This record gives sequence, structure tokens and C-alpha cells, in this order.
Amino acid sequence: MLLALRSLFLLVLASMLAVTTWASLRCPLFAVPRDVFTHPWFIATLFDAYWGFLTFFVWVWYKQTSGIARSAWFVAIMLLGNIAMSAFCLAELMHGDRKTDLRDLLTARREGIGALGLSLATLGVVVVALGLPRN
Repeated sequence: MLLALRSLFLLVLASMLAVTTWASLRCPLFAVPRDVFTHPWFIATLFDAYWGFLTFFVWVWYKQTSGIARSAWFVAIMLLGNIAMSAFCLAELMHGDRKTDLRDLLTARREGIGALGLSLATLGVVVVALGLPRN
């Protein structure tokens, strides 16, 4: 099961990086046409995605005991979405070996500032800043 989950989240991470890179090379981040941005289904999809991100973050908040780590993961998840979420899952799944009970991995709390979360939060801020329209 551990190998299957690692494979799943590696696939999510790789595909999200690929499609995000592909999209970024074709269109600037904030150059979504007004007709698309104001379309009801676009708005509904954004609500769906961000409520999903927030739901996932509840689990991250439980697992991380440091306020710094929690804050960093919140920023990373809200800015990078499934890229950050799959990285978090992969990092958690790397704590176990074949004999580790999956239940223990899913509920184990993590102390410390969370270097991966801080790195991803920083990356998210940089990506958004680079994508902002220039005046």
C-alpha cells in the first residue's frame, strides 16, 4: 500500500508540474481572459479547488505542531495547490518503511519548523510575484 500511495502522489506531483509548466510557457499566470475569469463554471471550479485545499490543510494543521510549519504549509497549499499537497503526502509517506502501519503514518504528528513547507511557501510567493502583471 505504501508503494502504491508513493506512486500515486509522485504521479500527481509530476503531472501537475508538467501541466503547470506547459500552461506557463503558453500564457502568463494572470493573463486569463475576462470572459473565462468571470464564467460561472470557472468561479465554481475555483471554489471547489480552494475548499478542497482548505480541507486538506486541516489534516496538515493536525500533523504539524509548529505554528511556523502550519503557516508555511497554508501558504504553500493556497498558492501551489496540488503541487504542495502531493509534496506533503510524499514527505509523510517517506517516513515509513514496508513494516510501518499506514495508520501510524497518517496520524503521526511532526515537530519542527517544516523546511519543505517553508521552501514551497517561498516558491509559491515567488511564482505569484513573477506572474503579476507589470505596469
